[in-house]
Amino acid sequence: MYGDYVHHVLHRLRAEQLRLDAPRRPRHTYPLRTRLGWRLVEVGLRLATPRVPSLPQLE
Repeated sequence: MYGDYVHHVLHRLRAEQLRLDAPRRPRHTYPLRTRLGWRLVEVGLRLATPRVPSLPQLE
């Protein structure tokens, strides 16, 4: 009964210590999921845009 509670308390204390000891690193401006989503939109627009046939060169 008390074992689960003690385990939970010890886990939270250790997690807090690890968070405080972890080096701070800069985060990306946008999360990976957002950047990937916009990249897929860009690719989709390129695929949906009809290609203009090239005109013959006049010499």
